[in-house]
Amino acid sequence: MPSTDHELPLAMIREKPQLVPTILRTVFELDMPGDDDKATVTSESFAGLNPAELRCDATVLLDDPKKPSHGIIVECQRRYDKDKTYSWPAYLALLRERHKCPVTLLVICPDQTVARACAKPIDLGHPDWVLKPLTFHPGMLPAVTDPVKARECPQLALLSATVHADGPDAEAVLTSVVVAFDALKYERPEVGPLYYDYLTDQLSEAARKLLEEIVKTAGYEWKSDFAKAHRAEGRAKSVLLVLEARGINVPNEVRECVTDCTDTDRLERWVQRAAVIDKAEDLLD
Repeated sequence: MPSTDHELPLAMIREKPQLVPTILRTVFELDMPGDDDKATVTSESFAGLNPAELRCDATVLLDDPKKPSHGIIVECQRRYDKDKTYSWPAYLALLRERHKCPVTLLVICPDQTVARACAKPIDLGHPDWVLKPLTFHPGMLPAVTDPVKARECPQLALLSATVHADGPDAEAVLTSVVVAFDALKYERPEVGPLYYDYLTDQLSEAARKLLEEIVKTAGYEWKSDFAKAHRAEGRAKSVLLVLEARGINVPNEVRECVTDCTDTDRLERWVQRAAVIDKAEDLLD
């Protein structure tokens, strides 16, 4: 099963494909063409081409998706995988053939060690035909301390905060990420809790405390909104786990009622009731 470290960067890219050309421009100083706001995520599958099935983690096209100016293959690697040295060149060649445009490979890694390993040049055998993967880890990003920039690209501010929250600009970094989460509350409220958990899992205890202080001082309400959503989700899972552990069949209508409930007090009562009832339908009485 893919880990959070693998899925979260991909979720960010699918939510904000502009993140990819921004990283390439900021970290690698590449002159990416076109308008970042027109960046789109397209199919990761190359099933329509030969070989029959190759699938990368994400593909971003710049400008018009029907006639892109540039294509970017995005891969997330938690560790070095030698097999990728054979599939990555194929991804690039197939994407280039499909869209008739220049292509770039960006490999997102959790840390410098993995990034260094994945950056090894791939010699394809033909003279001078060597692929040098562009590998990235959050530590390569500059600290995002400008709230305006954080609001423009919340995902970039979030990635920056995971590595700069204990640095000399810690307060400015965390203040900016609070602004980023405030922007997400209105733009993409459903991803906020996921991003918040990802961030706090990466932070040190000192950074988490500083984040809490900034949130409290600024009077932001999004944190409590996220917390409420997660408490409700956790209670709902507990209700279903208790019933399943006791061997009680849970009809779809009962399951939907439990998972759709956002009242944490009611869910707490249901957890207690789930431990003593004989059939799932009695839960909702």
